[in-house]
Amino acid sequence: MKSFRSRNPITIGITGLVVIALVLLAAIYSDDLPIIGGGTTYKAEFSEAAGLKSGDEVRVAGVKVGKVSGVKLAGPSVLVSFKVKDAWLGDQTRAAIKIKTLLGQKYLALEPEGNVVADPGNVIPRSRTMAPYDVLEAFRGLADTVNNIDTTQLAQSFEVLTSTFADTPNSVKGALNGLQALSKTISSRDTELAKLLDNTQQITQTLADRDAEVAKLLSDGNLLLDEIRKRKDAIDKLLTGTQTLSQQLKGLVDDNSQQLGPVLTQLDQFTGMLQRNQDDLAKGIEKLAPFVREFTNTLGNGRWFDNYICGLLPPSIGPINPQGCLP
Repeated sequence: MKSFRSRNPITIGITGLVVIALVLLAAIYSDDLPIIGGGTTYKAEFSEAAGLKSGDEVRVAGVKVGKVSGVKLAGPSVLVSFKVKDAWLGDQTRAAIKIKTLLGQKYLALEPEGNVVADPGNVIPRSRTMAPYDVLEAFRGLADTVNNIDTTQLAQSFEVLTSTFADTPNSVKGALNGLQALSKTISSRDTELAKLLDNTQQITQTLADRDAEVAKLLSDGNLLLDEIRKRKDAIDKLLTGTQTLSQQLKGLVDDNSQQLGPVLTQLDQFTGMLQRNQDDLAKGIEKLAPFVREFTNTLGNGRWFDNYICGLLPPSIGPINPQGCLP
């Protein structure tokens, strides 16, 4: 076997360049690789994009299974390319663009149908796709349309109609008079209506600009609810444990009721005796206080103390106490 130094350096250089090129291509097109890629690529035709963009989620039954890889115009239709991983799709699969948040963020929802696995080369036709109605765009269009209406000319048009149909029956005349009154009301409120619609447009634009913040707020709200749910489980376990403990204590009391009954009866009798002799105990404690105070003062002599107890021995017993107690 030839050593590395004895080999042709040109061949080694070309081989190294080819390997590097292959590695770069694999890194660039990693999503399209069969094993480590982002999944199988499918395509679907829609009547409109409806705000769907590349990078939006692809869901099946509410579970994320991929993402949108591209949105482009293909004649009168919009061709949406998306990748799906670890999900089965049939040849009659339906696709719909749905609203993810209140601020207009979208996602692609799939409904797998059919008995045969879908061919990635076949495009899902418009007959099996559906685009949503964008409320934000409708409000923006309404604001722009109303702002372009000449309310003065509209009022004059209604007045001309009223004059033209002046000799018509009363029912038609009343309807036209109502239209004339309506046109005058709209004309008189032109500034307020324009301001209202302008504020509506500003609100929708502000909500659209704050889409990320509101989405994060909703996500944080989900985390908070999940934490509350976890705490709920802990509280349920605590209450269950307390109930089990109470049942065990009840069983303990029932098992020892014969021993606890006499003890509680005697304790009740003892507390009753103490209550009946409360005044005598208070007087004894009160009279014991001076003795304790004097006895404590005698301890100031050190380790020894002097004390005098009168009446320990009666005077009639021998020569020990012939005089009795001295005053």
